[in-house]
Amino acid sequence: MTPFPWKEAMRFGLGVLRLPPEAFWRMSPRELAAAWGAVMGDRAGPLDRHGLETLMERFPDG
Repeated sequence: MTPFPWKEAMRFGLGVLRLPPEAFWRMSPRELAAAWGAVMGDRAGPLDRHGLETLMERFPDG
């Protein structure tokens, strides 16, 4: 099992959302994930081959 990404969660909650520490520590992981989705967009999962090829076509190297 992957440990919870506390460092990234704190950076987002305290840095991006600018929550006071008391508010951040009262949030549940689900609440933090909902805030992430509202600000950064929901993630559907890892990038598949088609998604990678689409990105490579839109943003070609060099």
